[in-house]
Amino acid sequence: MSKPHTAEFLPANEPQISSILAGGYNHPLLREWQNERQLTKNMFIFPIFISDDPEEECDIPSLPNIKRFGVNKIVPYLKPLVAKGLRSVIIFGVPLKEGVKDESGSAADDPEGPVIQCIKKLRKEIPELYLIADVCLCEYTSHGHCGILYEDGTINRDLSVRRIAAVAVNYAKHGCHSVAPSDMIDGRIREIKIGLMNAGLAHKTFILSYAAKFSGNLYGPFRDAAHSSPNHGDRKCYQLPSGGRGLARRALRRDLEEGSDGIIVKPSTFYLDIMSDAYEICKDIPVCAYHVSGEFAMLHAATEKGIVDFKTICFETHQGFLRAGARLIISYLTPEFMEWLSN
Repeated sequence: MSKPHTAEFLPANEPQISSILAGGYNHPLLREWQNERQLTKNMFIFPIFISDDPEEECDIPSLPNIKRFGVNKIVPYLKPLVAKGLRSVIIFGVPLKEGVKDESGSAADDPEGPVIQCIKKLRKEIPELYLIADVCLCEYTSHGHCGILYEDGTINRDLSVRRIAAVAVNYAKHGCHSVAPSDMIDGRIREIKIGLMNAGLAHKTFILSYAAKFSGNLYGPFRDAAHSSPNHGDRKCYQLPSGGRGLARRALRRDLEEGSDGIIVKPSTFYLDIMSDAYEICKDIPVCAYHVSGEFAMLHAATEKGIVDFKTICFETHQGFLRAGARLIISYLTPEFMEWLSN
């Protein structure tokens, strides 16, 4: 009777049994099974730009396939995406009319302004869609910064966080499910939480904080779309420096302690270590990767030059976010993923 073929009977030049891994990923389905987590449609949050021209439908050259819409045009655009599985959008308001912007960003929560009008429209026309409103003043201030300034051009923290909290509460009052403060000014999460509590809205408003948002060179196409570039200076004193991993950890802990219900890491592709830190520090709340406009544009540019295959690189990029710990993804590629994840 022959003996069974076990490791002790392998020829000396054969690899050990434990070194043979290819049997675990030799089939497309097996390769999917190797993913600890898989991309699903409900992870995706689609950024939309809404202007104060109700009839606008405008291409954004630096953001391929992305448009800026007026409130009367957004519903026909979104309904087919919702039919394909879109569950959530994040709304960015873009005031274009002359004289609307001022020192305090008073147009941010104007009931007749683009964000609140969009919230009301989408709640009525697409009630199943989960609405997140970006909360910042940069699109609405005459100086283009994210808060209210002292005379020397620096951020007045106290006035800024009170104003930002008022905007967030007003968005919630008009039906927004979630507010996402993106200004990175110290203490605004606490101020928003208290404002929501005082308004009786804290129990039904999700605070999705841009807790680790870095200053960098990847926001240009967004600023083209939102008309939000500062007209003097930069945002390096209130957005994190690109090498500031320790600062990011401190900001994550702070926003968690101040009442954030979820956090965003922005940008994403170049900051996977921060996302991994966020997963550990904020492990009891959702971590969201923001695949920013510059990262999105780079994928298109590399595809146009024949360097990468577009669909393959998009999956590779977004799966990287999941490996690093993200549960949610804000992505300009959401329409494509609604198609790709249907197949």
